[in-house]
Amino acid sequence: MTATLDDVKAHLHIFHSVEDDYLTKLLKQSQAAITRMTGIDMGDEYDELVLNRVRYAYNDSLDEFEERYQSVLLGLSTQLLADDEGESDETEV
Repeated sequence: MTATLDDVKAHLHIFHSVEDDYLTKLLKQSQAAITRMTGIDMGDEYDELVLNRVRYAYNDSLDEFEERYQSVLLGLSTQLLADDEGESDETEV
């Protein structure tokens, strides 16, 4: 599952549509940023990071996001490296 506008609104407890365009913009920016930082673009941890980055951006605290989620970001990017190494081991004969 990739986070949607409805997921963002539920995460932020927003029940109106006044800010839908703004939230959609934050969602797209957050998806791009998390993919850039980790190399991952799907999965539960990815969605959790995206939703939390949107929350930080929405609350004008984006400068704190990377510091607070650094270990999760590194762990997710490390998972990608481990997956790549596993694939190369399987193809080597």
